[in-house]
Amino acid sequence: MIALIVRRGIQLIFLLLGISFLVFSSMYIAPGDPATMVGGPTASATDLEAIRDNLGLNDPFLVQYGRYLKNAVQGDFGYSYQSKQSVSEAISIRFPNTLKLAVASMVVAIIIGIIAGLISALKHNSWLDVTSTTFALAGISIPNFWLGALLILVFSVNLQWLPVGGLSAPFYTTEGFKQMILPAITLGTSSAAMIARMTRSSILEVVKADYVRTARAKGVRERKVIWVHTLKNAMIPVVTVIGVNFGALLGGTIITEKVFAINGVGRLMVDAIAMRDFPMVQASVLLVATLFVVVNLVVDIVYTFIDPRITYE
Repeated sequence: MIALIVRRGIQLIFLLLGISFLVFSSMYIAPGDPATMVGGPTASATDLEAIRDNLGLNDPFLVQYGRYLKNAVQGDFGYSYQSKQSVSEAISIRFPNTLKLAVASMVVAIIIGIIAGLISALKHNSWLDVTSTTFALAGISIPNFWLGALLILVFSVNLQWLPVGGLSAPFYTTEGFKQMILPAITLGTSSAAMIARMTRSSILEVVKADYVRTARAKGVRERKVIWVHTLKNAMIPVVTVIGVNFGALLGGTIITEKVFAINGVGRLMVDAIAMRDFPMVQASVLLVATLFVVVNLVVDIVYTFIDPRITYE
């Protein structure tokens, strides 16, 4: 286990170096002048040139990239060109909202996905199976922005049961819980559909295994056959899908945050890209990439608890 963590830690370093280089290069060659953003529309050519010198934008590419890496290692990602706020501070303020939304969406996806997939597999070729399969297809096909707008129209505008958006209240309060429901369902629906499909196919494969038939032949209760012998052994591919989807949710909250006016990292990233706010974009992408790798490491560790036969030595 320790060897796995060490190897993944080394891989993480090289991966982040590669990602940082690609993102920095993309921002470097992207159209637009950051000096114009900082100086504003009234800045003269002399002012813009002074700003470029002050920001180091006139230095060669490798010099700029080296300076960026040096500061990033120390936790200094610079200041936003738009708001003049520290990038690290801006992200730290907004990241909790993104994390809460991703976790809530994943909880919704796991509960709905596993239950739907389990019912679909146990009632194979029945109307329940058809309904679950149709739900999975619809969940994957429906765009987040359309589903979010539809949920707002029905539950916020017409029925007035839930707030339109925002995550201003703590999640453990009644108001905070209500604010989380619609965004979590919107973001978690597609993941729930994928988890349901994987759960169904995995269980259908496991129930044909010899040890399941042996358990039934020994007179083991059907409930125990399903929950102990079948579901547990079918969970490895499901956990893989859950891990990949959770990593994607952390970086894919952009549209949902926009629809529900949530002040998160995804929304911050979109605004930064639109405004050519390079330091903010670079730090946000690095954060998402780091979290994605960490989530995959956690998934690998979970494998060993589900199936002790799996080792990484």
